[in-house]
This record gives sequence, structure tokens and C-alpha cells, in this order.
Amino acid sequence: MKIFFSRLKDTQIIMLGFFITILIGAFLLMLPLSSASGQWTGFIDAFFTSTSAVCITGLAVLPTAEHWSTIGQCIILALIQIGGLGFMSIVTIIFVAVRKRITLRERSVIREALNINQHGGVVNFAKYIVKFTLVVEFIGAFILSIRFIPEFGLKSGIYKGIFHSISAFCNAGFDVIGNRSLMDYSNDFVINIVIMLLIIIGGLGFPVAQDMIEMFYHIFVKKYSFKFSFGRLKLQSKIALITTIILIVSGALAIFIFEYNNIKTLGSMNIYGKVISSFFQSVTLRTAGFCSIDQGAMNYSSKLISSVLMFVGGSPAGTAGGAKTVTMAILFFAVFSLIKGKDEINAYNRTIGFDMLQKALSVVIMMLTVIVISVVVLSITETSLLVANGGKFEILDVFYETVSAICTVGVTTGVTPLLSSAGKIVIIICMYIGRIGPITLAISLSGKGINKKSIHYPEGNVIVG
Repeated sequence: MKIFFSRLKDTQIIMLGFFITILIGAFLLMLPLSSASGQWTGFIDAFFTSTSAVCITGLAVLPTAEHWSTIGQCIILALIQIGGLGFMSIVTIIFVAVRKRITLRERSVIREALNINQHGGVVNFAKYIVKFTLVVEFIGAFILSIRFIPEFGLKSGIYKGIFHSISAFCNAGFDVIGNRSLMDYSNDFVINIVIMLLIIIGGLGFPVAQDMIEMFYHIFVKKYSFKFSFGRLKLQSKIALITTIILIVSGALAIFIFEYNNIKTLGSMNIYGKVISSFFQSVTLRTAGFCSIDQGAMNYSSKLISSVLMFVGGSPAGTAGGAKTVTMAILFFAVFSLIKGKDEINAYNRTIGFDMLQKALSVVIMMLTVIVISVVVLSITETSLLVANGGKFEILDVFYETVSAICTVGVTTGVTPLLSSAGKIVIIICMYIGRIGPITLAISLSGKGINKKSIHYPEGNVIVG
């Protein structure tokens, strides 16, 4: 066994680790003790739920609050936590606890799993991730519990507070409220704000969170100016923060405008409800999956805007999915540089290398390719669900569901619970690819990794545009 693992690439170990975790979770969820009825759960449904939890997506073919027992829900919660932290972070903490020496190879796998560029201090960074996660989740659970206890009682209120705090920070989107997700709390200030903050903090990425803590320390303790403190942030943190703010505000504004008079979504709410629900929708589309409005009742324009927000997703090295904010920002910087006639890509007085642009393009193209293929396959396997064949869903709903899966978001227009077994397998594959990343998958399946010493050929010219 040791020889087998020694022959695997880092990316293959990551893929295998996630897959084994999903299989174990599926087996546990199949057991009668995991269902509220005490009956066995079918393998495909258990496998789908386990994949959705480990890949921190939130799509569900079975109602989480009704179908699963408390034990089943706790298994799902554990899978969410493992998926959010990354199984290598959990392994690292176990190794540290039992005082096992972590080899250079294991450090390399940890670095690859955490998606960080630094070569040193990966073990300390993994420990920081676990500590930071537990602290933020505890604060979120405490506040949510105070809100839920008067409504559900002491035990149930605390349980719901813990569950939704972990689910929100890990950008999972699972809830144990009911089939309507958080739609009954669309006007609740505490729940909306706490859930949004947890989603944003988890989605910013752990390196950015670490950088921001240092920035706040400089501002509030050392009394440095905001301009000076912000200037000290790493390039990734600056790009992630600015892009996140732009996407949240612009997304909320678009939802507010397009859904303002839609009686099935925002139309029946007062102005306060419209504003906070618009922001909640914009934030949750950053790969969280909670719903405060009916996704299936949205206008076409809102679904398209939502699909774009889902595709961008959160920031690297965090709990969010999608193509990532930094990825899309690099592409925009490249376009602006071309328009300005510059031969370098610059951002915040730094030059972005060609290898970063190449990686960004690869991520976007691979994800778009998977989305197109998946939509085509689903249009064949789920033809009975489409309006053209007497169903109630448009092809846009299938597209929406596919983007939600591969970007590990978890919002649904109602397609997922009605999927055939073949359709469920397609969505499972999308969620898995979305969690491990298309580049990780491509490198794992290829014969070789990235070769820095490739052969250089004479430059050729082609016509573009």
C-alpha cells in the first residue's frame, strides 16, 4: 500500500482522498440509522448526498430536514466540515496530535491540497486554517443559536445554530429548516447578516483572511491609516477583496432591479426585504447555496446574471468554488492591458506572469467545456423534464443546475430532486470536478505533470479576432 501511494502524484492523492471520503460517507448514509424512517437509503441518493456534502455544494435529491435522522444530519455535517477544511488539513492535525513526523512528500501533498504557493510553513498554515475555522464557526453558531432558541427550544436551537454556522462558513448550503431553505427568514436581519458574513469570510480564502487580520491589527492597534494598511496587503488579497465587493454590490443591484416587481420573489416584500434579499442572493451565489427567494421563479435575466455570479464563485484557497475571483480578474487585467497597448499584465503596481494567465485561461475553458458537455448530456437524459416534452423546466433551468453543481454552489430551480439516476451521476461528476478543480483533474489523468523545461519551437503567427 505504501509503495502504491508513493507512485501517485500529489494531485492523484488528493483526488483519491476526496473519493474515499465520499464513498465512506455514502456507506454511512445508506444505513437505516441515518434515515428518519429507519429504512435503507438507495446507494445513488446516498452517494449524491455524500458528494454534495464533501464537495460543499448543497444540492440535494432528498430533503435534508425530513429524510435524514439526527445521526444522518450529523454525518452530513461532518462531511461538510471535512470538505470545507480539506481532508489533508484534518490529516495534518491528526499527525500533529499523535506527534507523527510529516515528511517532505506529505508536505507537498498538503500544499497542493490547500492550493497555496508557499513551500515553507505549510503545516503551520494548515493548523491556522483549522483554528480560524473553528473560531469563526463558534462565533456564528453562538449568535445563530441565540436567534433560534426562542423559536425551536434549547436543544434544537443550539443544534440548528451549529449546523447552519458550519454549513454557511464552508459554503455548503445545506440546511435543516425545511424544503424552503431560508425563504421564511428573508426579512430576518440577524440570520441574513450572520449567514452572509460567514459565507463571505469562508469564500475569501484563508490566505486573504490571514492578511486581513494583520491589516485590522495595523489599523486598530497600531493606528496606521487605512490606505497604508491596505497597501501592505498581498496582491492576491487586494484582487480578491476588490473583486468580491464589486461582484456582491453589482449582483445585488441586478437582482434588485430585475426582480423588483416579480410577485413570486421580491415583488411582495417591503423595500427592506427587497434590499436584504437582493444582497443575500448575490452573496449566496458565491457558492453557498442557501436560498431566501425561489430560484425557479426568477426571471430569465436574473437566472443568467446568477449563473455568471456562480461561475465566478469565491476566492482561491478557501471554502468557495467556481472559477474564482482572482482567475476572472486576471483575465480582465489581460484585456485591459491589450486595449491599452501594453505587453505586460499589471495590477496594483505588480506584474502578473504569463504562467498565471495561462492557468486562468485553462480553468475557465475547462469549466466551460464541462458545463457545455453536461448540459448536452442532461438535455438527453432528462428530456421528460423539459417544457418541449411536457415537463415544467426550460433548458435554462438545466444550465442553471449544471453551473450550480460544477461551481459547488447548491442553489436549484427544482430540477435536482427530479433527476433520473443518469442525471444524478452527471451532477455528481460535476460536483466532484468542481471541488477538486479542473486543472487538478487534468494533471492527475495526464501522464506527466507541468514541465517547466519544455521544448521551445520557432514562433508562429496566426490571425486572431
